[in-house]
Amino acid sequence: MIKILANDGIGKDGQLLLEDAGFEVSTNKIAQEDLPEQLPAYDVVIVRSATKIRKDLIDACPNLKMIARGGVGLDNIDVEYAKSKGIAVVNTPAASSLSVAELAFGHMFNLARSLHESNREMPVKGTSEFKALKKKYSGGTELRGKTLGILGFGRIGQETARIALGLGMKVLPVDLYVDQATIEIDLFEIDQASLSVKLETVDMDTMLADSDFITVHVPFSGDKALIDAEEIVKMKDGVVLINTARGGIIGEDALLEAIESGKVSGAALDVYDNEPTPNAKLLNHPRISVSPHIGAATVQAQGNIGRELADQIIAFFDK
Repeated sequence: MIKILANDGIGKDGQLLLEDAGFEVSTNKIAQEDLPEQLPAYDVVIVRSATKIRKDLIDACPNLKMIARGGVGLDNIDVEYAKSKGIAVVNTPAASSLSVAELAFGHMFNLARSLHESNREMPVKGTSEFKALKKKYSGGTELRGKTLGILGFGRIGQETARIALGLGMKVLPVDLYVDQATIEIDLFEIDQASLSVKLETVDMDTMLADSDFITVHVPFSGDKALIDAEEIVKMKDGVVLINTARGGIIGEDALLEAIESGKVSGAALDVYDNEPTPNAKLLNHPRISVSPHIGAATVQAQGNIGRELADQIIAFFDK
């Protein structure tokens, strides 16, 4: 029997699909330091971002046939080395796209209306300083009519564009590999009604110069920030930056400096350098909206991820 370790968990639907197909699935979490001893007993390991599958662990697991990543990024796996050892590596790039895109917009709305700040202050001062708080938070802005720069125009970037177009935003996508994409906007509860918008990508400098909001949806190798001081200086004054992709894509020191100078009016972060101990200055800054790496953490996304993983694992062993 094929044994699967879902070390970072798997949705119930995915687990049932695997078990119905005759696989043995364990969801008992094994600590990273104990994996070299225990993982050799398994044929497949399912991880998210917490578990690291590096060269030394791969070498300790001669029976391992597949590494399955529940999510998009593969930076916690030595992918090329695994493939060189004949181990299949799969992920679920489509399953959580909408959830990540919606979180990015949740943060944008937070920043546009300072909801992240007022939610902190209202419980403390709302009964005694209501009028002062009302005045303080009366300078919000609408997203309609604003320009959204999207760095990375894959599945998540295109989902983000779909929401932006529905809100009446102008979209400037940037991607090294995508020249254009047709965005289908389905009108909910109206049968066979949809709009199609063709978007062409632009160069990086154009996007940086013209965007009111910039959101990043690209993988990251960890070598150098894709948006750092050099890129920030090219942006509009008062731009808002959003990172729901990977920590380090936006240079954290440069971001803090730009917020303090006023060049960047606000930022939203779901991911950080040094997780799970991010920089406290980021978490406590009044102009940064924060969340704890929950881009794909919706019921729908986790269900999609589990089912997509199960389908890929079953198909692999049916070959």
